[in-house]
Amino acid sequence: MTSPSTSSAGSAGPRLGFFTRLLEDAPAAQRYRFALEQIERAERFGFDSAWIAQHHFSAAEGGLPSPLVFLSHAAARTSRIRLGTAIITLPMENAVRVAEDAAVTDLLSAGRLEIGLGSGGNPKSFPAFGTSFEDRREVFADNLSTLRTLLAGRSLPTEHLLYPGPDADSSATRPGLAERLWQATFSSRGSAAAGAAGDGLMLSRTQPRDQDDTGASLDEVQLPVIDAYLSQLPEGVAPRILASRTAVVADAENLTELRALTEPALRAEANRLVGYDTSNLSLDELLVATDTYLGTPDEVVERLSADRVLGRVTDVSFQVHSVPATNEVALRSIELLATEVAPALGLSLAEGQGA
Repeated sequence: MTSPSTSSAGSAGPRLGFFTRLLEDAPAAQRYRFALEQIERAERFGFDSAWIAQHHFSAAEGGLPSPLVFLSHAAARTSRIRLGTAIITLPMENAVRVAEDAAVTDLLSAGRLEIGLGSGGNPKSFPAFGTSFEDRREVFADNLSTLRTLLAGRSLPTEHLLYPGPDADSSATRPGLAERLWQATFSSRGSAAAGAAGDGLMLSRTQPRDQDDTGASLDEVQLPVIDAYLSQLPEGVAPRILASRTAVVADAENLTELRALTEPALRAEANRLVGYDTSNLSLDELLVATDTYLGTPDEVVERLSADRVLGRVTDVSFQVHSVPATNEVALRSIELLATEVAPALGLSLAEGQGA
C-alpha cells in the first residue's frame, strides 16, 4: 500500500488513527484488556491505524513497557487495522532484538506493523538500560542504523542477517518494514533527518512553547517542522506524516462530569506539557493551551477545523489522554470520532466503513 501525499497536494484527507498510552485507573491486565477492546472498536468503525506507547517503570506515565509483545496479541484479535508503536524508545533497546521482534510481529499481523521510534524524554529510565539521557541522541542514531540495516536485508559488520528476513512473506504486497519506520520529534532538525532518511514523521499531541511566545498555537509550532521534513524528503518518496491529537468526543449529557474529572488531572501536568505557568487559566483556557479537544462532536469539529496541521498530514491519530477517561468514555469517543467527527473534517475511513 502506498502512502498518500499530504492533503495540501490534493489527495484524500488524512487517514484516521487511534492512539493509547494505556492510562486507565486499573491494574495492568485490565489496562491491556481495555486497549484491546479499543483497538477492536477502532477497526470496527473504520479506523486505518492503532498506535500504542511504550513507557518503563511508571504506571502513572504509561502502562506498557513491551509494545511489540502487545501488538502481536492485538494482531490475533484484528484483521485489517494497521498496528503501530508510538513510540519505541530506541536508546533503551537492543536494536537487533527490536528488529527480530518486529519481523516476527509483522509476519503474525500479515504485514500490518508500523514502527514508530524516538529518543525518549524521561531521564530516570535510562540507567536501567545501561545508557544515559545525555547520550540518547548518539545511541538512537547508532541503534537506528543497525535496525535499518537489518530490516533492509543487509548484513551487519559481523555478517549476521536478520531472520525472518524482509522476504519471509512472499505474498506480502506492502512495503517492507524498512519502509515503515517513523521518527518522532519536536524539532525541525529532527524532522529534516527523518525526511532525509525517507522515514515517516510523527508529531506530538502538544509540545512546549517558546518562552517568548507562549500563546503560539500548536500548528504554528508544528508547520515549520513539517516544512523541514518535506524539504529533505528524497525525490519520489511519498511523505508520511502522522499528527497525534488529544480528542475526547462525548455526548452532551456526559460533558459536565467529564469536565469536572478533567480539570484536576490536566492542571497537574499542564505546565510540563506546555512549558510555562498555566495556574491562572480557566478550564476552557487550559484545554486550549494544552491542545485538548474535549466536547460534543460539533464542538470538537469546530476547534479541529482551525488546526492547519491536519491539512498537511497523511495520518491523524486521536487519544483520550490527558483526560482521565474510562474505557467506556474511550469506546464512545472512538465511535463518535468515526461517525461524526471524521466525516465533517474529511478524514479517510477504511473503504466501506463509517457513517
